[in-house]
Amino acid sequence: MTTVVEPPPPAPRTKTRSLAPGLLLVALGIAVSYLTNLAVPALSALTVAVVAGILAGNLPIIPESARHGLQWTTRKLLRAGVVLLGLQLAVPQVLQLGTGTILAVVLTVAIGFVGTIGIGRLLGVPQGLTILVATGFSICGASAIAAMESVVKRKDSEVATAVALVTLYGGLAIAAVPLFGSLLGMSPFGIGQWAGLSVHEVAQVVAAASPAGAAAVATAAVVKLSRVVLLAPMVASVSMLQRRRTPEVDGSRPPLVPMFVLGFLAMVAVRTSGVLPEQVIDVSQVATTLLLAGALFGLGCAVRVREVIRSGPRALLLGLCSTLLVGAVAYLSLTTFG
Repeated sequence: MTTVVEPPPPAPRTKTRSLAPGLLLVALGIAVSYLTNLAVPALSALTVAVVAGILAGNLPIIPESARHGLQWTTRKLLRAGVVLLGLQLAVPQVLQLGTGTILAVVLTVAIGFVGTIGIGRLLGVPQGLTILVATGFSICGASAIAAMESVVKRKDSEVATAVALVTLYGGLAIAAVPLFGSLLGMSPFGIGQWAGLSVHEVAQVVAAASPAGAAAVATAAVVKLSRVVLLAPMVASVSMLQRRRTPEVDGSRPPLVPMFVLGFLAMVAVRTSGVLPEQVIDVSQVATTLLLAGALFGLGCAVRVREVIRSGPRALLLGLCSTLLVGAVAYLSLTTFG
């Protein structure tokens, strides 16, 4: 009897082809957002990216073949961007602020985060959106939202809503901080501190402090970066709480501390060591913006505008209350300890 040997099954096709359409679409989104920011510096590249993603996702222009690539690319770019963000932070810069200012930073972030979560519960805002708003408003806007969204249960539409709120109220703060700072009799140095403590995005902080002069801008930037230092412990804390509440699946749970958070801390240590030249730091800053812009564009593509509209009024009120809370706590902390 003759034995018939069947040919081996064909090797699985590489994912490169299925990823390519999504990768190309994200690359286009990054280019549009970055070039827009270069042309109009007041528009954050991250904000432009998520808006462009929402527009693309709600128009019949994204082929189904790009969906898998979009999801894969979004996850990878998001974590890489957060890790690289650590290179913007040097611990000595933070320590030079003084004990009073550092204490004001910690109080503002802590009270702003916890208070926003409490307000969100009172307003009946979904928990995922509330945590994202609390993180973005108390720490560093879209970058913080991008880091937190990977460890908390949320909808893609809630990520887009949180970024939109950061854009709206951060834009209003650009005019409000120098105006009320002058009315309250604050010095240029004080206005810079207040801007760094209370305004959401880094670009918005610079714009808010600019009317008070170059010294105020420098102070605002350092104070703002001191808030970013608290991003890692904040994300790690929320991740541990989520881990406790998430039942084991196949004997496993989410990691105690996400690897990208450890990578973020490692990059902070590298920057603090002083081994990197300034040119590398400058390049890493651009690379961070490009990576996070790509991630937020991908998230925006998954958003459905109808779902965002449903939570509109409550989300708007949450953003307003959180902005007022962070601004008030920052001012009182500075006057008390700064």
